[in-house]
Amino acid sequence: MQNAVPDYVKHAVPVPLSDRTPWYKSTFPTYAGGFLWVGFYLDLAGSTIGQASVSVCLWGLLLAGFLCFALYYYVPAMLGMQTGRSLYVVGTSTFGMTGGYLMPGLLMGILQVGWVAVISSVAVNFIMKGLNISSKGLFALIVAVWIYAMGWIAMKGVHYVGSAAKYLNWVPLIMLLIVFWANRGGISHYTVPQKDPVAGFLSVITIVIGYFATAGTAGADFGMNNRNRRDVALGGIFGVVGGTLVAGGLAILSVAGYIGRGAGPVNYDFSAAISSVGTLAPIMFFLFAAASFVPTCFCCFIASNSFGTMLPNVPRSISTTAALTVSTVLAVTGVASGLVGFFGIVGASFGPICGAMAADYILAGKRWSGPRSGINWAGYCAWAVGFVIGILDRIPGVPAAWVRSDDPAVLYSFAAGFAVYLVLAKMGIRPAVMRDEHAGTTHPDAARYTHRTVAS
Repeated sequence: MQNAVPDYVKHAVPVPLSDRTPWYKSTFPTYAGGFLWVGFYLDLAGSTIGQASVSVCLWGLLLAGFLCFALYYYVPAMLGMQTGRSLYVVGTSTFGMTGGYLMPGLLMGILQVGWVAVISSVAVNFIMKGLNISSKGLFALIVAVWIYAMGWIAMKGVHYVGSAAKYLNWVPLIMLLIVFWANRGGISHYTVPQKDPVAGFLSVITIVIGYFATAGTAGADFGMNNRNRRDVALGGIFGVVGGTLVAGGLAILSVAGYIGRGAGPVNYDFSAAISSVGTLAPIMFFLFAAASFVPTCFCCFIASNSFGTMLPNVPRSISTTAALTVSTVLAVTGVASGLVGFFGIVGASFGPICGAMAADYILAGKRWSGPRSGINWAGYCAWAVGFVIGILDRIPGVPAAWVRSDDPAVLYSFAAGFAVYLVLAKMGIRPAVMRDEHAGTTHPDAARYTHRTVAS
């Protein structure tokens, strides 16, 4: 049986309690920093306050933050905290040890390739705005230099990136406050051009959850550095819910204020609100780009770690370089420029993963059951159904009524993953759990959190 345990499970070392840190030093700044990245709120206003009032959209942000916390973050983070192990390992319960190679293993890496392209595209566009230059050739050159440089830093010195994040997180927050303050006078004068409050409210939820879905699943990697359930809860409340409301709220208010002031042509892009600041605008574009340094490096690191772990026979330098080359092509060709559409694909991809993991967590008594042998088809079927539901609007020939009833698709994909996994697990369509010698935990409540040898 031991020979059937893959190296990525066998060699995984749990994080001991002595090496764990409080929520305000780990989970909170990481997630808050993710929401403060300008790509989150760059296109947030158009489909939200373009249809619903500012107050409705702010309530939508609050609800979306709590949904991200409760449905997408909490279970992976608890599994990481309980076991001290990464997503790749805790995911073997939901998808099996063989199945874990693809999901969430390689899938996480593949989506990080897209994230690197998206973040780099936004960062370099801001650099070009700061320079007030429009040149496709220069854009392509800066993108290539940016991506390969960030990838090299991620592989050689990611620990320095973590230290830099503690300070760089303040940069976009300060910029947000400046833009908000400059446009605050127009907020009360803003009027919704096309009133559809339900559509605007649901759009907020779709964008926020789609943006957050991958980071929510990665909560296992952050949770394994938490000391207890309190750290998991407080880190999520302040980092996820608070980050959503502060960053998204300031951006929506700023754009509404910019349009309400009549300072320029009606434009729901946050960069227009930045431009309205005046002489500070070029500097702010450069600072927003500089703040993209941390998320680019982290995404490069996660992609490198994913491919290096799941494809051990391919030298990490080669797999990482190939991944970064794909990211460069996506950014240079403009494929990565559709932020909202990309968020929808991310939500469809990881929503059912989170749903299946939540069902598995509940079935195991709110703990990790341990790694399952082979492929857990209950997890794969749950993901497939949830993913299809999440991309109904992108499938040719699907009736428009189905698409409308599937809004917000990111929530339906989670619900489908949860329900399908629960039903198939009850039917016994899950492989046996391996003995827990490779699934142990350093947590004091190990007996509570670790299943014994069972067959489902």
